[in-house]
Amino acid sequence: MIYEIANFFIQMSESLPFFRLVNYITFRAIMAALTAVIFIFLFSRHFILFVHRRCLLDQVRETGIDSAFDKRGTPTMGGVLIIGAVLCSMVIWGNWRNPFLLCSLGGMLWFGLIGFYDDIAKVRRKSGDSGMSERSKLILQGIFGLIFAWICVGPYSPLGPELSTKLYIPFYKHPIIDLGPYLYGLFIFLFLIFVSNAVNITDGLDGLAITPTIFVVGVLGIFAYVEGNKIYSAYLYYPYLREAGELTIFGAAFVGAGLGFLWYNAYPAQIFMGDTGSLAIGGTMAVISVLLKQEMLFPLLGGLFISEAFTSQIQDKIGVRWVGRRIFYRAPLHHDLQHRGIAETKVVIRLWIVAGILALISLATLKLR
Repeated sequence: MIYEIANFFIQMSESLPFFRLVNYITFRAIMAALTAVIFIFLFSRHFILFVHRRCLLDQVRETGIDSAFDKRGTPTMGGVLIIGAVLCSMVIWGNWRNPFLLCSLGGMLWFGLIGFYDDIAKVRRKSGDSGMSERSKLILQGIFGLIFAWICVGPYSPLGPELSTKLYIPFYKHPIIDLGPYLYGLFIFLFLIFVSNAVNITDGLDGLAITPTIFVVGVLGIFAYVEGNKIYSAYLYYPYLREAGELTIFGAAFVGAGLGFLWYNAYPAQIFMGDTGSLAIGGTMAVISVLLKQEMLFPLLGGLFISEAFTSQIQDKIGVRWVGRRIFYRAPLHHDLQHRGIAETKVVIRLWIVAGILALISLATLKLR
């Protein structure tokens, strides 16, 4: 809104230097982050009270960890706040003609709606294990995956025909292979589903998922700034993506929303993000990674989410179903650490530290190529 209004006044008169600020990505990114934080602070208390009155409370799953039952009755669906803050910020500071922004917002809303329906189903059935079926979730996630893959490899790809099907890896300047539209489309489809569910699995302790999310989206925002700048991308040997800089503003809004949400989600949590938040965050991170050609950076940058997902899947699919016994004491990773006697707050902070270190290493790949 402000972006369009400011550009309208710039066209009307050349003597309005203040309005030129909106054409600087750094200025809009800072303002977008501040807007998202303010939104969270203004509406969180009212939203928490609303959720309490509607009895939209968390339905605790059986994990074998006694401390988990202390959280019964905590308001859930806090992801609505995160999505609302990002949307509000983008309405004010975003360029809604930018295809990178539209794809990212589409991913956030689609996956957020899947999570919202899942949260509602759990509340209605009064069970944390009675939400949407795994098959239904995968089908709905897959629909968006197919649409997004078609956009990325098709004639309307925001990446352009030269880059749309090429695969990049960290620490190497050039694409390692051109997968072609079908293989790369399949890769995008699987990547999107895996990353969105990895964040969902990680969201199990107060504040655990949101801080690594801030690290991951913050780093991807820096990559967007580099790749969207012709000079910086050429200097660092990254593909130049003409309109990708808008993702810096989107990422800044997400970071602001995450910081504001952490205020209420830190131990002891006043509200949980629920599947509404975790699926929206996962879908958003996956979409941004694909748009920036940083899919192969995510195993490093989002290493915490990857390890949480793998421990959960190994325990369930291989240990319980195939071998017939548990491989880990508990799964995913954070519950295994709790089972070993580490306090919840210490588990969360230590995993934050790991996520922060991985983010710093990922930043180093900007130059170490």
